[in-house]
Amino acid sequence: MIAAVEKAVAGLLAVTRSVSAICLMASVLINFANIIGRYFFSVSIPWAEEIMLFLMVGCVFTGCCAVAWQGRQIRMDVLISLLPPTLRNLLTLFSELVLIAAAIAVTLFAWPVITQLAAFDERSQAANFPLVIPQSMVPIGYMLMALLVAIRLLTTGRRRGAGRPDPSHTS
Repeated sequence: MIAAVEKAVAGLLAVTRSVSAICLMASVLINFANIIGRYFFSVSIPWAEEIMLFLMVGCVFTGCCAVAWQGRQIRMDVLISLLPPTLRNLLTLFSELVLIAAAIAVTLFAWPVITQLAAFDERSQAANFPLVIPQSMVPIGYMLMALLVAIRLLTTGRRRGAGRPDPSHTS
């Protein structure tokens, strides 16, 4: 059972990392094309800034899944690191549970906004791009973070190599 969960998580992480990388590369390419156009041909791409912003949102909220799985979120843990291991582990667990609760709350509160954006076919000004797509990346990213942190918490100690960095992460 744990092996099947690990395999599913590895597949999900491969997809989210790929989407994040594609969003980042597309943003860089659009920026490069806009720079070339602006400085060599005196013509810029009118929708470039908007689409690059949307791509960055996609990059961040798909890339956060790998960070959540590895437990490498930004933490203010200077004082916690000074505590005894048992207390430190309890506070770390509490922190992870708060992350899950906050992620679920963001997902639930974002859902009505996303459905209204889709219903009214709201679009960006310069690119005429459907706003439901970049806006939906936020709750999708949070939902996946909550799921992955929950799976990590439930399988810690039962996974092979528990406590070590994720083997699918390459430095």
